Amino acid sequence: MSARYARLAARHGTPLYIYDLAEAEAARDELFAALPEECELYYALKANPHPGLVRALRGGGGGRGGGGGRGCRAEISSTGELAAALAAGFAGADCLYTGPGKTDAELREAIGLGVRLFSTDSVTDLRRVGAAASAQGVTADCLLRVNSASASAATSIRMTGTPSQFGFDSETLAETLPLLRAVAGVELAGLHFFPLSNARDEESLIGEFRHTVELAAALSAELGLPLRILDLGGGFSSPYGVPGARGRYPKLRQELSLTLDRHLPGWREGTPAIAFESGRFLAGASGTLVASVTNVKVSRGRTFVILDAGINTFGGMSGLGRLMPVSVRLCDDGADEKDGGGATVAINTVRASLAGPLCTPGDLLGREIPLPALEPGDLVEVPNAGAYGPTASLLLFLGRPAPLEIVIRGDETVSVSRIEPHRRHLVPAADRDG
Repeated sequence: MSARYARLAARHGTPLYIYDLAEAEAARDELFAALPEECELYYALKANPHPGLVRALRGGGGGRGGGGGRGCRAEISSTGELAAALAAGFAGADCLYTGPGKTDAELREAIGLGVRLFSTDSVTDLRRVGAAASAQGVTADCLLRVNSASASAATSIRMTGTPSQFGFDSETLAETLPLLRAVAGVELAGLHFFPLSNARDEESLIGEFRHTVELAAALSAELGLPLRILDLGGGFSSPYGVPGARGRYPKLRQELSLTLDRHLPGWREGTPAIAFESGRFLAGASGTLVASVTNVKVSRGRTFVILDAGINTFGGMSGLGRLMPVSVRLCDDGADEKDGGGATVAINTVRASLAGPLCTPGDLLGREIPLPALEPGDLVEVPNAGAYGPTASLLLFLGRPAPLEIVIRGDETVSVSRIEPHRRHLVPAADRDG
């Protein structure tokens, strides 16, 4: 941990997140460099909707912009994320609204705020978008999210090829099309895929994109589907809560360009426009969680290191079984050495369970994992914690305060903030029992 992070912890207390905007912008520029020049990139706000981080990834504009490079657009799946995108400087027209359970109320709000591009997952979903658009006298562009019947990559987190709430099953799309074409208020604009998350290697990612492009071209040709926009999803890898570096993709631009040239020869002129999405790759390495050790105890031969941060602070994947174990590093005096990814690792380690402060046995960030020899009062950091942090955690459980979030750029502290939940009564007290 840098001395500066320790000073921020001493000044503001723990637990706290520190987001480095320069690191987020570096990730954005790396990903743009790995993709064909003509492609657009959407930042998935579900990873981290902090307006300061979203604004940095936006760059000088929603699309190709400043900030030292091209800027992202915004992928959102709620009106809360839309509010964060607007606060960061995006216009509604810069946003792609996704998700399988859009409600009438949120669609009215999104369309009223200028959102015109939606990814839809079912006939009902498309009809709901059409009704909301027609009620406001506009037409919404809609992508059909496709759940492919097959896949290329055998590893990684599969997002397709199985029964799912996401997308139209590719094998039944033909029989569904007449219903989709009859929906008023929308224009079918293209296809949306998201076949995998966090690809294990570049070959897997290239293979999946190749398969997806071939399928998209075949569906468009065989079914007469419009293809103005093709969103190929993501899958770009980045470690979560452990040391390591983002994925590197030196072959991706060339291989993807060749595949697009072969199957969709007009793509370089924007027919179709090609888009990708990323959340964790763009935000993950920008964040560090700093926490304090509150207690170290031994119970029946097992050691428990208890932090002031648990699944209420960094619980993003706990509900999915994908959090444990995290890795912590000691705020040390220089007795650490460097690992291959540039992170500090403690020379002397013990095996212990890493617990949070909550009154539940489920508040574990790691079970019997190697940890530095820790004592109460020590500061530790969790690296690569910029994605799926506070807003993906059990933030309200047991009523503990949310962690602070500090945004930095170089030596400058840009902002210090905290999410403050509150209860708002919607019915006057006199009417609550009626």
